[in-house]
Amino acid sequence: MTSIDLNADLGEGFGRWQLTDDERLLSVVTSANVACGFHAGDAATMRRVCEQAAGRGVRIGAQVSYRDLAGFGRRAMDVPPAELAAEVAYQIGALEVFARAAGTRVSYVKPHGALYNRVVHDEEQAGAVVDGVLLADAALPVLGLPGSRLLELAAKAGLPAVTEAFADRAYTEQGTLVPRGQDGAVVTDPDAVVERSVGLARGGVVASHSGAPVEVRARSLCLHGDTPGAVELARRVRARLEESGVRVEAFV
Repeated sequence: MTSIDLNADLGEGFGRWQLTDDERLLSVVTSANVACGFHAGDAATMRRVCEQAAGRGVRIGAQVSYRDLAGFGRRAMDVPPAELAAEVAYQIGALEVFARAAGTRVSYVKPHGALYNRVVHDEEQAGAVVDGVLLADAALPVLGLPGSRLLELAAKAGLPAVTEAFADRAYTEQGTLVPRGQDGAVVTDPDAVVERSVGLARGGVVASHSGAPVEVRARSLCLHGDTPGAVELARRVRARLEESGVRVEAFV
C-alpha cells in the first residue's frame, strides 16, 4: 500500500498572538513542523505544542529559519555560514528541551520560508544548514524539496534526506515552488488541493503553474496551517487519501 506523511507548520505564534490552530491540526497530521523562535514561536508555545503532539503520537520536527520575526522568516537574508549553522543548532536545541520534557524528542528538521527556498539552489547556505543539524544531532532526518542542494548535501553527510511536496503551492515546470509574490503561487481552491494531494501521493505528479505535468515524488506532504479553513481542508485531504488507498503515517 502507498503511504505518505502529512506535515503542517505549527506553533506559529508569539506571546498573545496565535496564527495556527495547533490542537485541531494535531488531530489530523502525522508530523508537526514546530516554529523554534526565529520566525515565530516562543518558549511557552513550543512547550505547549510539544506536549500536545506527544499526547497524540505526532512526530515533532524543528522548523528552523533565518532570524526574522518581523518578516515571518520570508525575507531574503545573507547570513555567514558559520553563524547560520550555529543558529540552526540553537533552534533545534531549544525545541529538543521541550520535546524531551513531553516524553518524546525532535525527530527531523525542516527549514522555513526564505531559508527553505534559498537552500534549494544555494550550496553555501544549504551546507550551513546541514552543518547545524550535524552539530545538534548527527542522525536527524532533513525534510526538503526533491532535487534540492539541501537534500543532496544532507545525504552526503549521512543524514536521512526526506522529500516533501506541497498540495497548496504552485510548481514551476522545473519542480520548484512558484515564489509567493507571483499570482497563483498559492492554490486556494479546496477541491484542487484535495485532488492534488491524491495525485502527489499516488502518482508523484502534479500540474505545474503552466499546466504541464511535473514529477514531484515525495515521502511527506505539507499542509499549511495558516490558510483560512486549514483544519477542515486537512481533514478532507486525509480522508480522501485514505479513501484512495493511501496509508497516512509518519516517515519516522
